[in-house]
Amino acid sequence: MSTETASAAEQVAVPPPAGWEEARSRVYAVGLAAALPAVGRPLADTDGHTLAEPLTTRTDLPAFPTSSVDGWAVRGNGPWRVVGRVLAGGSPAPLTDDGTTVEIATGAMVPEGVTAILRVEESTRTADGRVAGTPRPSPEWREPGEEARAGEELLPAGTPVDPAVIGLAASCGHDTLRVRRSPRAALLVFGDELLTSGPPAAGRVRDALGPAVPAWLRRYGCQVRPADVVGPVADTLPAHVAALRAALATADLVCTTGGTMHGPVDHLHPTLEALGADYVVNTVAVRPGFPMLLARLVDPDGRVRFVAGLPGNPQSAIVALVSLVAPLLAGLQGRPMPVLPHATLAEAVPGRGDYTHLALVRLDRVAGTAHPVRHVGSAMLRGLAGADGFAVIRPGSTGEPGARVPVVPLPLLPGERSCP
Repeated sequence: MSTETASAAEQVAVPPPAGWEEARSRVYAVGLAAALPAVGRPLADTDGHTLAEPLTTRTDLPAFPTSSVDGWAVRGNGPWRVVGRVLAGGSPAPLTDDGTTVEIATGAMVPEGVTAILRVEESTRTADGRVAGTPRPSPEWREPGEEARAGEELLPAGTPVDPAVIGLAASCGHDTLRVRRSPRAALLVFGDELLTSGPPAAGRVRDALGPAVPAWLRRYGCQVRPADVVGPVADTLPAHVAALRAALATADLVCTTGGTMHGPVDHLHPTLEALGADYVVNTVAVRPGFPMLLARLVDPDGRVRFVAGLPGNPQSAIVALVSLVAPLLAGLQGRPMPVLPHATLAEAVPGRGDYTHLALVRLDRVAGTAHPVRHVGSAMLRGLAGADGFAVIRPGSTGEPGARVPVVPLPLLPGERSCP
């Protein structure tokens, strides 16, 4: 081998690819170690953030006995003489005399001394104005602490905040929550061959990732502004270095598309070297999507930022998103490592030898089955558009019909919950 050939080989030498499961664990760990700082925010400003500490209730829930119905709060046996009315928001006097009642509204505090509540629709009035009827045997009010006791932990730290969590926090008496903010993300699109409008032609292809990746990132809880999407970036090293340096000035995570190999115009690796980045993962033993990477940069002040190199082929780029970006973002937000659901393969899915195979599937959530879809080449998006996620076929195995396999779900909109 000549000196020139040896030098070129040394320049492109990379360590063996990380196993897919190992890569997920590794990027989650570095994300969690760099979890975004906790801040206090008013309830109305917490949607899409993540609880930085457990949510506990400040009082018993409910805090006092609360009527479940509209009707009559009675004491003793009837018919009952009406001595007043209790509306929600009031603090009533005790009911001290047998044979008396107060009209009560749903949600109102039950007076001390009440022995039963008679539903209004099951009551009648006597000629002398008293209330008659037979209360149901079970209490028609909620007892203090029925839902939770003061100080009880309702949700753990790491829980995503959605409208249901906000409502629960308000019912517990909270005005603010300690949360981790949503990560800020940016996208750099590499490739002079890309068109940003119109149909592909004359050797140039349409950029499918520039419009799509920011939407995926938002579904993982990121903030991505239109100004944070840049490209196509010119296929020169100075242009790559300048674009990545500018994006890192404000972003916690910068995703790039293309340039993750060592071709004549692949400048991502030299750019990372020029900026002093270190690799967390450099290639993953997964198909499609093998040449994905995650790198970390640490500022002198300790601020940590990440660069996720997504392959240029569109489906491979999405495999990199679900494989590396999803667990990284979970860690940055202080959320638990995503747990993969399982499904039963309805059809055979081939293995990929020593590599993990992520195979696009459509889920039948009623039957609990996963059905492979068509049009799943690494450069194709047609299959992805009709899929719910990726079935995981582990190295050295094949997916036989009836096998239970993990499934990496495609992300939902913030606040959405997947169907069982």
